[in-house]
Amino acid sequence: MATKVVMEALSPTMEEGRLVEWKKNEGDAVAVGDVLAEVETDKAVMELVARGAGVLLKQVIPVGTTAPVASVVAWIGAAGETIPGDAGGTPAAGAPPAAPAAPPSAPAPAAGTPTPAAGGRVKASPLAKRVAAERGLDLGAIAGSGPEGRIVVRDLDGVALAPAAAATGFAASVYTDVPLTQMRKAIAKRLVQSIGPIPTFYLTAEVDMERAHEMREALLAADPKGGKFSFNDLIIRATASALRQHPWVNAWWSDDHIRQWHDVHIGVAVAVEDGLITPIVRHADRKTLREIGGEVREMAGRAREKRLKPEEYTGATFSISNLGMFGIDEFTAVINPPEAAILAVGRLEQKPAVVDGELVVRRRMRITLSCDHRVIDGATGAAFLKTLVGMLENPLAMVW
Repeated sequence: MATKVVMEALSPTMEEGRLVEWKKNEGDAVAVGDVLAEVETDKAVMELVARGAGVLLKQVIPVGTTAPVASVVAWIGAAGETIPGDAGGTPAAGAPPAAPAAPPSAPAPAAGTPTPAAGGRVKASPLAKRVAAERGLDLGAIAGSGPEGRIVVRDLDGVALAPAAAATGFAASVYTDVPLTQMRKAIAKRLVQSIGPIPTFYLTAEVDMERAHEMREALLAADPKGGKFSFNDLIIRATASALRQHPWVNAWWSDDHIRQWHDVHIGVAVAVEDGLITPIVRHADRKTLREIGGEVREMAGRAREKRLKPEEYTGATFSISNLGMFGIDEFTAVINPPEAAILAVGRLEQKPAVVDGELVVRRRMRITLSCDHRVIDGATGAAFLKTLVGMLENPLAMVW
Protein backbone atom coordinates (compact mmCIF):
# COMPACT_ATOMS: atom_id res chain seq x y z
CA MET A 1 0.00 0.00 0.00
CA ALA A 2 1.36 3.42 -0.95
CA THR A 3 2.34 5.61 2.00
CA LYS A 4 2.41 9.38 2.32
CA VAL A 5 5.54 11.44 2.83
CA VAL A 6 4.53 14.54 4.77
CA MET A 7 6.23 17.85 5.46
CA GLU A 8 7.69 17.19 8.90
CA ALA A 9 8.29 19.79 11.61
CA LEU A 10 12.07 19.90 11.30
CA SER A 11 12.49 22.62 13.94
CA PRO A 12 10.53 23.45 17.10
CA THR A 13 9.06 26.64 15.60
CA MET A 14 8.49 25.39 12.05
CA GLU A 15 4.97 25.87 10.66
CA GLU A 16 5.76 25.47 6.97
CA GLY A 17 8.73 24.57 4.81
CA ARG A 18 9.99 25.43 1.33
CA LEU A 19 11.23 22.53 -0.78
CA VAL A 20 14.73 23.45 -1.93
CA GLU A 21 15.81 20.33 -3.81
CA TRP A 22 14.57 16.82 -4.49
CA LYS A 23 17.30 14.25 -3.77
CA LYS A 24 15.25 11.35 -5.16
CA ASN A 25 13.45 11.30 -8.50
CA GLU A 26 10.19 9.56 -9.28
CA GLY A 27 10.93 5.88 -9.86
CA ASP A 28 14.04 5.82 -7.66
CA ALA A 29 14.39 3.08 -5.04
CA VAL A 30 14.06 4.39 -1.48
CA ALA A 31 15.29 2.83 1.77
CA VAL A 32 14.35 3.86 5.30
CA GLY A 33 16.50 6.85 6.27
CA ASP A 34 17.31 7.91 2.72
CA VAL A 35 17.31 11.66 2.14
CA LEU A 36 14.34 12.47 -0.08
CA ALA A 37 14.64 16.25 -0.23
CA GLU A 38 16.15 19.36 1.32
CA VAL A 39 13.68 21.69 3.02
CA GLU A 40 14.22 25.30 4.12
CA THR A 41 12.72 25.86 7.56
CA ASP A 42 12.48 29.14 9.46
CA LYS A 43 16.09 28.70 10.58
CA ALA A 44 18.07 26.40 8.29
CA VAL A 45 18.05 23.97 5.39
CA MET A 46 17.22 20.50 6.72
CA GLU A 47 16.98 17.00 5.26
CA LEU A 48 13.61 15.28 4.82
CA VAL A 49 14.22 11.54 5.20
CA ALA A 50 12.16 8.52 4.22
CA ARG A 51 10.21 6.74 6.97
CA GLY A 52 9.39 3.80 4.71
CA ALA A 53 10.97 1.77 1.89
CA GLY A 54 9.96 1.17 -1.72
CA VAL A 55 9.93 3.38 -4.79
CA LEU A 56 9.29 7.12 -4.95
CA LEU A 57 5.98 7.00 -6.81
CA LYS A 58 5.21 10.72 -6.99
CA GLN A 59 6.65 14.11 -6.10
CA VAL A 60 3.55 16.06 -5.08
CA ILE A 61 5.12 19.51 -4.88
CA PRO A 62 7.76 21.07 -7.15
CA VAL A 63 11.01 22.69 -6.06
CA GLY A 64 10.48 26.19 -4.66
CA THR A 65 7.00 25.44 -3.29
CA THR A 66 6.09 26.20 0.32
CA ALA A 67 3.99 23.61 2.12
CA PRO A 68 2.51 23.57 5.65
CA VAL A 69 3.67 21.03 8.22
CA ALA A 70 1.82 17.67 7.89
CA SER A 71 0.85 18.24 4.24
CA VAL A 72 1.66 15.51 1.71
CA VAL A 73 4.77 16.16 -0.40
CA ALA A 74 5.37 12.72 -1.93
CA TRP A 75 4.25 9.08 -2.08
CA ILE A 76 6.31 5.91 -1.57
CA GLY A 77 5.18 2.38 -2.46
CA ALA A 78 5.81 -0.66 -4.62
CA ALA A 79 6.85 -0.17 -8.24
CA GLY A 80 3.80 0.36 -10.43
CA GLU A 81 1.47 0.77 -7.47
CA THR A 82 -1.44 3.17 -7.88
CA ILE A 83 -1.60 6.02 -5.41
CA PRO A 84 -4.93 7.23 -3.95
CA GLY A 85 -6.96 9.74 -5.91
CA ASP A 86 -6.33 12.48 -3.34
CA ALA A 87 -2.60 12.24 -3.92
CA GLY A 88 -1.89 15.82 -3.06
CA GLY A 89 -3.27 15.80 0.49
CA THR A 90 -3.53 19.25 2.00
CA PRO A 91 -2.82 21.91 -0.64
CA ALA A 92 0.63 23.39 -0.18
CA ALA A 93 0.69 26.97 1.00
CA GLY A 94 1.94 29.24 -1.72
CA ALA A 95 1.68 26.54 -4.37
CA PRO A 96 0.62 27.88 -7.77
CA PRO A 97 -2.95 27.03 -8.82
CA ALA A 98 -3.45 24.40 -11.48
CA ALA A 99 -3.28 25.86 -14.96
CA PRO A 100 -6.62 25.89 -16.82
CA ALA A 101 -7.03 23.98 -20.05
CA ALA A 102 -5.37 25.78 -22.91
CA PRO A 103 -7.84 27.67 -25.11
CA PRO A 104 -7.79 27.27 -28.89
CA SER A 105 -4.75 28.83 -30.47
CA ALA A 106 -5.23 32.49 -31.26
CA PRO A 107 -4.24 33.82 -34.68
CA ALA A 108 -0.77 35.29 -34.93
CA PRO A 109 -0.74 39.01 -34.09
CA ALA A 110 -0.59 41.44 -36.94
CA ALA A 111 2.58 43.39 -37.49
CA GLY A 112 2.88 46.29 -35.06
CA THR A 113 0.73 44.62 -32.36
CA PRO A 114 2.37 44.04 -28.93
CA THR A 115 2.71 40.33 -28.09
CA PRO A 116 2.08 39.59 -24.38
CA ALA A 117 3.64 36.52 -22.75
CA ALA A 118 1.58 33.93 -20.88
CA GLY A 119 -0.17 35.50 -17.90
CA GLY A 120 -0.37 38.92 -19.54
CA ARG A 121 3.33 39.77 -19.13
CA VAL A 122 5.22 41.33 -22.01
CA LYS A 123 8.27 39.51 -23.38
CA ALA A 124 11.31 41.78 -23.44
CA SER A 125 15.07 41.42 -23.19
CA PRO A 126 16.74 42.60 -19.94
CA LEU A 127 18.42 45.49 -21.79
CA ALA A 128 15.12 46.55 -23.33
CA LYS A 129 13.48 46.51 -19.91
CA ARG A 130 16.22 48.67 -18.42
CA VAL A 131 16.19 51.19 -21.27
CA ALA A 132 12.38 51.35 -21.18
CA ALA A 133 12.45 52.02 -17.44
CA GLU A 134 15.04 54.77 -17.85
CA ARG A 135 12.97 56.45 -20.60
CA GLY A 136 9.61 55.87 -18.93
CA LEU A 137 8.30 53.77 -21.82
CA ASP A 138 5.28 51.46 -21.59
CA LEU A 139 6.44 48.06 -22.86
CA GLY A 140 2.83 46.92 -23.10
CA ALA A 141 2.27 49.32 -26.00
CA ILE A 142 5.37 48.33 -27.98
CA ALA A 143 5.49 45.64 -30.67
CA GLY A 144 8.49 43.33 -30.48
CA SER A 145 10.57 42.28 -33.47
CA GLY A 146 12.53 39.55 -31.71
CA PRO A 147 11.77 35.81 -31.58
CA GLU A 148 8.11 35.10 -30.67
CA GLY A 149 7.42 38.83 -30.49
CA ARG A 150 10.09 39.50 -27.86
CA ILE A 151 10.86 43.21 -27.46
CA VAL A 152 14.51 44.08 -28.06
CA VAL A 153 16.23 47.41 -27.58
CA ARG A 154 15.95 48.45 -31.26
CA ASP A 155 12.16 48.35 -30.91
CA LEU A 156 12.37 51.30 -28.50
CA ASP A 157 13.81 53.75 -31.03
CA GLY A 158 11.44 56.62 -31.70
CA VAL A 159 8.81 55.44 -29.18
CA ALA A 160 7.07 58.26 -27.30
CA LEU A 161 7.15 58.48 -23.51
CA ALA A 162 4.38 56.74 -21.59
CA PRO A 163 1.61 59.22 -20.62
CA ALA A 164 2.49 59.36 -16.92
CA ALA A 165 6.20 59.85 -17.57
CA ALA A 166 5.57 62.44 -20.28
CA ALA A 167 3.32 64.46 -17.99
CA THR A 168 5.81 64.57 -15.11
CA GLY A 169 9.06 64.60 -17.04
CA PHE A 170 10.37 61.71 -14.91
CA ALA A 171 10.84 58.06 -15.79
CA ALA A 172 8.61 55.55 -14.04
CA SER A 173 10.05 54.27 -10.75
CA VAL A 174 11.75 50.88 -10.84
CA TYR A 175 11.49 48.42 -7.97
CA THR A 176 11.94 44.75 -7.16
CA ASP A 177 9.57 42.66 -5.03
CA VAL A 178 11.69 40.22 -3.03
CA PRO A 179 9.78 37.10 -1.88
CA LEU A 180 9.85 36.44 1.86
CA THR A 181 12.05 33.54 2.88
CA GLN A 182 11.03 31.21 5.70
CA MET A 183 13.66 32.85 7.93
CA ARG A 184 12.41 36.37 7.17
CA LYS A 185 8.84 35.33 8.00
CA ALA A 186 9.98 33.79 11.29
CA ILE A 187 11.96 36.90 12.25
CA ALA A 188 8.98 39.14 11.54
CA LYS A 189 6.69 36.94 13.61
CA ARG A 190 9.10 36.82 16.56
CA LEU A 191 9.64 40.59 16.54
CA VAL A 192 5.91 41.26 16.58
CA GLN A 193 5.59 38.84 19.50
CA SER A 194 8.44 40.57 21.32
CA ILE A 195 7.87 44.28 20.79
CA GLY A 196 4.12 44.20 21.35
CA PRO A 197 3.50 42.41 24.66
CA ILE A 198 6.89 42.73 26.41
CA PRO A 199 7.32 45.75 28.72
CA THR A 200 10.98 46.52 28.04
CA PHE A 201 13.42 48.92 29.68
CA TYR A 202 17.03 49.61 28.73
CA LEU A 203 20.24 50.16 30.68
CA THR A 204 23.46 51.45 29.08
CA ALA A 205 27.00 51.49 30.45
CA GLU A 206 30.42 52.39 29.09
CA VAL A 207 33.25 49.91 29.62
CA ASP A 208 36.99 50.57 29.77
CA MET A 209 38.43 47.71 27.68
CA GLU A 210 42.11 48.66 27.97
CA ARG A 211 43.00 45.83 30.38
CA ALA A 212 40.98 43.39 28.30
CA HIS A 213 43.00 44.44 25.26
CA GLU A 214 46.29 43.99 27.11
CA MET A 215 45.25 40.58 28.45
CA ARG A 216 44.16 39.37 25.02
CA GLU A 217 47.43 40.47 23.42
CA ALA A 218 49.44 38.76 26.17
CA LEU A 219 47.54 35.46 25.94
CA LEU A 220 47.77 35.31 22.16
CA ALA A 221 51.50 36.10 22.26
CA ALA A 222 52.16 33.46 24.96
CA ASP A 223 50.51 30.69 22.94
CA PRO A 224 50.18 31.76 19.29
CA LYS A 225 49.25 28.23 18.17
CA GLY A 226 46.62 27.68 20.82
CA GLY A 227 43.75 29.18 18.85
CA LYS A 228 42.41 32.71 18.52
CA PHE A 229 39.69 34.48 20.44
CA SER A 230 38.07 37.86 19.88
CA PHE A 231 36.74 40.60 22.12
CA ASN A 232 33.28 39.20 21.43
CA ASP A 233 34.39 35.83 22.83
CA LEU A 234 35.62 37.64 25.93
CA ILE A 235 32.26 39.39 26.25
CA ILE A 236 30.46 36.03 25.97
CA ARG A 237 32.63 34.54 28.72
CA ALA A 238 32.23 37.55 31.01
CA THR A 239 28.47 37.63 30.45
CA ALA A 240 28.21 33.94 31.31
CA SER A 241 30.10 34.50 34.57
CA ALA A 242 27.90 37.48 35.45
CA LEU A 243 24.73 35.48 34.74
CA ARG A 244 25.89 32.91 37.29
CA GLN A 245 25.73 35.64 39.93
CA HIS A 246 22.38 37.06 38.75
CA PRO A 247 19.92 34.18 38.10
CA TRP A 248 16.97 36.56 37.56
CA VAL A 249 18.62 37.70 34.34
CA ASN A 250 19.35 34.13 33.23
CA ALA A 251 15.63 33.40 33.01
CA TRP A 252 12.57 32.83 30.83
CA TRP A 253 9.11 34.34 31.16
CA SER A 254 6.00 32.17 31.00
CA ASP A 255 2.38 33.18 31.60
CA ASP A 256 2.22 31.33 34.93
CA HIS A 257 5.84 31.14 36.09
CA ILE A 258 9.38 32.49 35.71
CA ARG A 259 11.99 29.86 34.91
CA GLN A 260 15.45 30.50 36.34
CA TRP A 261 18.00 28.42 34.49
CA HIS A 262 20.81 26.66 36.37
CA ASP A 263 22.87 26.34 33.18
CA VAL A 264 24.10 29.24 31.07
CA HIS A 265 23.46 28.89 27.33
CA ILE A 266 24.24 32.08 25.39
CA GLY A 267 22.79 32.76 21.95
CA VAL A 268 25.15 34.74 19.72
CA ALA A 269 23.40 36.70 16.96
CA VAL A 270 24.87 35.98 13.52
CA ALA A 271 23.84 37.87 10.38
CA VAL A 272 23.07 35.57 7.45
CA GLU A 273 22.07 36.33 3.86
CA ASP A 274 18.35 36.68 4.48
CA GLY A 275 18.08 37.39 8.20
CA LEU A 276 19.48 36.55 11.59
CA ILE A 277 20.12 33.37 13.56
CA THR A 278 21.53 32.80 17.05
CA PRO A 279 23.82 29.78 17.42
CA ILE A 280 24.12 28.81 21.07
CA VAL A 281 27.28 28.45 23.16
CA ARG A 282 26.10 25.95 25.75
CA HIS A 283 27.57 26.01 29.26
CA ALA A 284 29.48 29.14 28.28
CA ASP A 285 30.48 29.74 31.91
CA ARG A 286 32.51 26.49 31.91
CA LYS A 287 34.46 27.10 28.70
CA THR A 288 37.76 28.80 28.02
CA LEU A 289 38.06 31.81 25.76
CA ARG A 290 39.64 29.72 23.01
CA GLU A 291 36.93 27.06 23.29
CA ILE A 292 34.27 29.75 22.94
CA GLY A 293 36.11 31.37 20.03
CA GLY A 294 36.47 28.14 18.09
CA GLU A 295 32.86 27.13 18.72
CA VAL A 296 31.44 30.50 17.67
CA ARG A 297 33.46 30.63 14.43
CA GLU A 298 32.55 27.07 13.49
CA MET A 299 28.82 27.50 14.16
CA ALA A 300 28.71 30.94 12.51
CA GLY A 301 30.15 29.42 9.34
CA ARG A 302 27.53 26.67 9.27
CA ALA A 303 24.81 29.20 10.13
CA ARG A 304 25.64 31.19 6.99
CA GLU A 305 25.38 27.95 5.01
CA LYS A 306 22.04 27.12 6.72
CA ARG A 307 23.50 23.89 8.10
CA LEU A 308 22.82 24.30 11.82
CA LYS A 309 20.89 21.60 13.62
CA PRO A 310 17.76 22.73 15.55
CA GLU A 311 19.39 21.98 18.91
CA GLU A 312 22.21 24.37 17.99
CA TYR A 313 19.97 27.45 17.76
CA THR A 314 17.10 26.75 20.19
CA GLY A 315 17.12 26.88 23.97
CA ALA A 316 19.31 29.91 24.76
CA THR A 317 18.91 31.38 28.25
CA PHE A 318 20.37 34.79 27.24
CA SER A 319 21.45 36.41 23.96
CA ILE A 320 24.15 38.81 22.77
CA SER A 321 24.06 40.97 19.63
CA ASN A 322 27.25 42.75 18.56
CA LEU A 323 27.15 45.41 15.82
CA GLY A 324 30.48 46.98 16.72
CA MET A 325 32.12 45.67 13.55
CA PHE A 326 29.76 47.94 11.59
CA GLY A 327 30.94 51.06 13.42
CA ILE A 328 27.81 51.30 15.60
CA ASP A 329 28.44 53.12 18.89
CA GLU A 330 25.38 51.79 20.72
CA PHE A 331 21.92 50.36 20.00
CA THR A 332 19.04 48.56 21.67
CA ALA A 333 18.43 44.93 20.77
CA VAL A 334 15.00 43.26 20.70
CA ILE A 335 14.46 40.55 23.31
CA ASN A 336 14.06 37.04 21.93
CA PRO A 337 11.13 35.56 23.90
CA PRO A 338 10.86 33.71 26.21
CA GLU A 339 14.31 35.01 27.25
CA ALA A 340 14.20 37.83 29.80
CA ALA A 341 17.08 39.94 28.44
CA ILE A 342 19.54 40.57 25.63
CA LEU A 343 22.84 42.47 25.53
CA ALA A 344 23.66 44.88 22.68
CA VAL A 345 27.37 45.57 22.12
CA GLY A 346 28.73 48.63 20.33
CA ARG A 347 32.13 49.25 18.76
CA LEU A 348 35.45 49.36 20.57
CA GLU A 349 37.09 52.76 20.06
CA GLN A 350 39.89 54.83 21.47
CA LYS A 351 38.58 57.80 23.46
CA PRO A 352 40.02 60.35 25.87
CA ALA A 353 39.45 59.47 29.52
CA VAL A 354 40.60 60.67 32.93
CA VAL A 355 42.57 58.01 34.84
CA ASP A 356 44.14 58.87 38.21
CA GLY A 357 43.73 62.55 37.47
CA GLU A 358 45.43 62.37 34.08
CA LEU A 359 43.93 62.68 30.61
CA VAL A 360 44.77 59.53 28.64
CA VAL A 361 43.50 57.63 25.60
CA ARG A 362 41.68 54.38 26.43
CA ARG A 363 39.81 51.70 24.49
CA ARG A 364 36.17 52.02 25.47
CA MET A 365 32.90 50.36 24.49
CA ARG A 366 29.20 50.92 25.20
CA ILE A 367 26.84 48.07 26.06
CA THR A 368 23.05 48.18 26.46
CA LEU A 369 20.92 45.65 28.32
CA SER A 370 17.29 45.21 27.19
CA CYS A 371 15.20 43.80 30.06
CA ASP A 372 11.73 42.27 30.30
CA HIS A 373 10.27 44.19 33.24
CA ARG A 374 7.96 41.27 34.07
CA VAL A 375 11.06 39.33 35.13
CA ILE A 376 13.77 41.88 35.84
CA ASP A 377 13.44 45.03 37.96
CA GLY A 378 15.58 48.09 37.38
CA ALA A 379 17.88 47.42 40.33
CA THR A 380 18.33 43.78 39.29
CA GLY A 381 19.30 44.73 35.75
CA ALA A 382 21.62 47.46 37.01
CA ALA A 383 23.35 45.06 39.41
CA PHE A 384 23.94 42.57 36.60
CA LEU A 385 25.34 45.28 34.32
CA LYS A 386 27.64 46.51 37.10
CA THR A 387 28.99 42.98 37.60
CA LEU A 388 29.53 42.56 33.86
CA VAL A 389 31.35 45.88 33.54
CA GLY A 390 33.57 44.94 36.47
CA MET A 391 34.51 41.64 34.84
CA LEU A 392 35.29 43.24 31.49
CA GLU A 393 37.40 45.94 33.11
CA ASN A 394 39.27 43.39 35.27
CA PRO A 395 39.29 40.29 33.05
CA LEU A 396 42.09 38.45 34.86
CA ALA A 397 39.78 37.94 37.83
CA MET A 398 37.35 36.18 35.49
CA VAL A 399 39.78 33.78 33.80
CA TRP A 400 42.11 33.11 36.72
